[in-house]
Amino acid sequence: MPKLAKDPPPSSFETALEELERIVQSMENGPLTLEASLSAYERGIDLLKYCQGVLAEADRKIQILDANGLQDFNPEDAERLRKPAL
Repeated sequence: MPKLAKDPPPSSFETALEELERIVQSMENGPLTLEASLSAYERGIDLLKYCQGVLAEADRKIQILDANGLQDFNPEDAERLRKPAL
């Protein structure tokens, strides 16, 4: 059976996660028809892929930030940088 309309993408990671949790609860607790179960499962897969993509992007950003010089704070270095060079 062809899909008539694709569900809109989530507006945020948190929204996607909340919807995914609702889908899981409805599939675990509610008596869904086979068609409704398949539709919910498909939406859940779409949401899961979206969440994985957002997390992968966040991980890439963290790796870039770490590679650009995050270092342990050393008060002596900070003090030296504050004093003008003579």
